[in-house]
Amino acid sequence: MVGAVLIGLLVLVVAGCVCVVWADRGGPAWTRVVASITVRGGEALRSALRSTRRRGNSGSGGSD
Repeated sequence: MVGAVLIGLLVLVVAGCVCVVWADRGGPAWTRVVASITVRGGEALRSALRSTRRRGNSGSGGSD
């Protein structure tokens, strides 16, 4: 079950990336919509990962 979910997620990510490239090359309007959603989702994920890293590193104490 977990494998099927991961494969489905991978298919969605690859399809989103294909739409980003296709929209950049002047594809149909629906590819621009999917590309916009893909880019915004990636930016949201990147922002969430940055804030998680900042919270995780703030209490490290610097004992390298």
